Amino acid sequence: MKVLVFLGSRRKSSPPMPARLGERVVAFLAAQLGSSFEPVIIDPLDYPPTEVFKPAFAFADKTRPLHLSRLEQLIREADAYVMVSPEYNHSMSPALADLLNHFPSSAFAFKPSLIATYSSGQWGGARAALNMRVFLAELGCLPVSAMLHFPHADKVFQASGQLRQDQDEARWSSYAQRGIQQLYWWASAAVHQRAVLNPFAASPAFQKTPAERDAPET
Repeated sequence: MKVLVFLGSRRKSSPPMPARLGERVVAFLAAQLGSSFEPVIIDPLDYPPTEVFKPAFAFADKTRPLHLSRLEQLIREADAYVMVSPEYNHSMSPALADLLNHFPSSAFAFKPSLIATYSSGQWGGARAALNMRVFLAELGCLPVSAMLHFPHADKVFQASGQLRQDQDEARWSSYAQRGIQQLYWWASAAVHQRAVLNPFAASPAFQKTPAERDAPET
């Protein structure tokens, strides 16, 4: 099964140090995911933002940026998602929210997600994770119950994403696998069920306007 690992940071400069701390977390998680999934890393730096925000589905087909079309195809083909974010004002990173907001919920729907947050401080982005639960549920990729938080990530991971020598590799692996195995279970179940029943037949996405899903007028 294919899992997309979204890195929620465009930061290339410091402070804080190191500038690309999220890359270390993503590399660690990709290695942990490799035993159960085929991970594909999505870095916002590879998807330049448009000058004025415009979701992919709002473009005419001939004017839609090619990188948005390619990413939407990857999202639709994936079986699960891992959302990796630092914390900004008790919330997920603007870079991750911006990237995800370009695509309709139908691209993510009926698939599971795993939340992973990090920081160079003591909280590990845990407060951002609460915000992400609501956001991802609205996208339709419901988060599994286990969440992964990485406090003091700069002291946990080397630049390569490998653990520093003073870290307990077995404990960190066990910690990560709790969330990953929940993700694997739900992704496997969703893949099986989609082969039996098309979820959009029972719960169709709207075609033109969200009002198509409104309650009847009284």
